Amino acid sequence: MEKMVNFKGTLSPSNDAFVIFVSEKYEYQDEKNILSKDIVKKIDTFIEVLKKNKNSENINSFDISNQQKCYIFKIKNKKENNYPQEKGADFFAHLKKNKNIKKIQICIDTANFSKEKKSKFFSEFLFGFLLKGYEFNKYKTQKNIINSKIDYNVITSDIKRFMIEYKYYQAIKEGVFLARDLVSEPPNVLNPKTYVQEIKKLSKLGLKIKSYNEKELKKLGLNALLGVGQGSLNETFLVTIEWNGNKKNKKDPIAFVGKGVCFDTGGISLKPAKFMEEMKYDMAGSAVVVGLLKSFALRKAKVNAIGVVGLVENMPGGNAQRPGDIVKSYSGKTIEVLNTDAEGRLVLADALSFTEKKYKPKFIIDLATLTGAIIVSLGEEYAGLFSNDDDLSKKIYKSGEDVNEKVWRLPLHKNYDKLINSPIADMQNINYSGGAGSITAAQFLQRFILKKTPWAHLDIAGMAFSKKAASLNTSGATGFGVRLLNKLVKEYFEK
Repeated sequence: MEKMVNFKGTLSPSNDAFVIFVSEKYEYQDEKNILSKDIVKKIDTFIEVLKKNKNSENINSFDISNQQKCYIFKIKNKKENNYPQEKGADFFAHLKKNKNIKKIQICIDTANFSKEKKSKFFSEFLFGFLLKGYEFNKYKTQKNIINSKIDYNVITSDIKRFMIEYKYYQAIKEGVFLARDLVSEPPNVLNPKTYVQEIKKLSKLGLKIKSYNEKELKKLGLNALLGVGQGSLNETFLVTIEWNGNKKNKKDPIAFVGKGVCFDTGGISLKPAKFMEEMKYDMAGSAVVVGLLKSFALRKAKVNAIGVVGLVENMPGGNAQRPGDIVKSYSGKTIEVLNTDAEGRLVLADALSFTEKKYKPKFIIDLATLTGAIIVSLGEEYAGLFSNDDDLSKKIYKSGEDVNEKVWRLPLHKNYDKLINSPIADMQNINYSGGAGSITAAQFLQRFILKKTPWAHLDIAGMAFSKKAASLNTSGATGFGVRLLNKLVKEYFEK
């Protein structure tokens, strides 16, 4: 469903519906006389009925005429950070039930707010409204689905002030939607090479993008990454994305690294057939990084940021990596590959060391659908957070709470670390003694942070995709992490 958002100063009778906003006591305002006297009379009569019946619903509606419906949206006096976005999403879900509405006007001036609060609240309201309306239907052929379109007109007398806030959230929405689109693409369409092509399209936004092919990766020594893809006919790539938004200080950029396994069969350590189709989502960490950098560029974030994604396909071909193989990583450390289905950590190992050495960042945050164990631990409510830095962890946690993309920190400890020691190499890629699967995976990654750079690992295996709808998304790809990391950067690291 395509959503066309326009901004106007007057109410039009040609629209199918409009919405006004009232307080918990059903108070509203109309200082600019957007509503005619006849409409005001009808609204007041309807509100009296709602009061008399002690109506508890937040959204009510009635027919203002044979051609137009009026929605009454009750805004409660709540201070939760995510409340406006969730209310916007609620309104979209409510509207979707009425398929006759093709044009609706959102009268934000009717809310009894100050100008500052009005701009902030309703830019977030519309943000949630748009996030909830995401659909991935490019492969559907039914014209009544792919051609559906609704025009949403925001009615306000203070368009200039509203647009400042709106453009910020629009940039984040674009990043979220790109992440969702990438995760939703089928694996026969989005292989590593076509993924690189999609990323390069972002160069028009001012992002500096470089891709490294297999020949270049071999020369550099990223053998852990290359080993994962050697059983696939599709070439392996590493892509760097640079955003230079702080021209005054180009030192110490912040860095984000993403796992981009475009399809994961498990390799020779083959996964069960049931639900294997979901392994197209195994590149979700990289999609978040790409979406995040796009949003930085769109909102002209005053920060220097690096995105690095390892793009690969894990297949059981004739040249596939075998359990028992030993590879020498970019860091120089050797890895005994005991299970080829623990491939994400091999991808990230080289990407992390490469990022740290090349860019010398202030911190590195990596994202990956890394372990099924994190879903056992935290379900679909929290991403797993692992870090070598308490301050960075606290900032990530707080940012997650603020935008309702929650993380929970789990421990790292030398006793977990020794579980991945190998008798014949520097380390092995799984913990054979059993237990603590997510923790030992994070311990493995930490070994590739060579210069004590502040680092955090987000295991988003339970958060990147959902079979059930949540407050700000329908079922499917969520784009989890784009909003969280935008909040982190804006709150703590922009100059």
